[in-house]
Amino acid sequence: MAVNEAEASIVTKARQARTRQRIIVNTLRIGLLVVLVGGWELLSRLNIIDPFFWGQPSGIWAQLVTWVTQGTAQGPLWVQIGATLEETFIGFVIGVVLGVISGVVLGRNYFLADILSPYIKAANAIPRVVLGSIFAIGLGLGIQSKIALAVVLVFFIVFFNAFQGVREVDRNLIANARLLGASSRKVSTEVIIPSALTWIIASLHTSFSFALVGAVVGEFIGSTEGLGLMIESAQANFNANGVFAAMAILAAVALIMEFLVTALENRLITWRPNTVKDVTI
Repeated sequence: MAVNEAEASIVTKARQARTRQRIIVNTLRIGLLVVLVGGWELLSRLNIIDPFFWGQPSGIWAQLVTWVTQGTAQGPLWVQIGATLEETFIGFVIGVVLGVISGVVLGRNYFLADILSPYIKAANAIPRVVLGSIFAIGLGLGIQSKIALAVVLVFFIVFFNAFQGVREVDRNLIANARLLGASSRKVSTEVIIPSALTWIIASLHTSFSFALVGAVVGEFIGSTEGLGLMIESAQANFNANGVFAAMAILAAVALIMEFLVTALENRLITWRPNTVKDVTI
């Protein structure tokens, strides 16, 4: 009885310590944001930082309010956000699916991987953002060119993680599964892919941001709607507040998606041993 009470006391103290640390960390995070934004506003009002070129937080907020209440030059703000999100999500999904399939297949097939290795390295060495111009010429200024650029940016990130994740699977685990009579398909679905899932999920944290970059860059090159076009229009009119306001929207979208990917990771990889982690980044 005394042992159980002692264990309960230790657990309670540990939870209280984690709660205190979380409160301190969140307070410091908010304080840092206040210092950065407040310092930016103060320096711009004192003309130490020229607000014409670098904007100011109050002007950025006013620009966001204007877009929400009156719309943008390209149309309602929600339409622009929706267009960019559509391109981003479609490119993200296609890139992830292609990257996972290619990574698993080549990770398991050493012979095929050796044949395609130089071509994959050469393709990966190309600055992929510049492909946006090629896609705009070949696919037009519609949604297809933005999706294509997003797919290319996502594919290689997911591919290399899936490929390495398959190669890192414990060979003894695969051998034991085969000794127990597992077919090649069972080995792939029940052993290899679950083992590589940590690598694959880790790539999603980065790849969505790259899909967003692909969509925005594609819109920046040529488009009739989207956040990238809003940034290009604000830049052409020397509207620094407009550029920063669009960037703030993109940052909010990326943070929301990061939260969702983290939730997916925690749900899919429940078997993962607990790590020493008191603060999440």
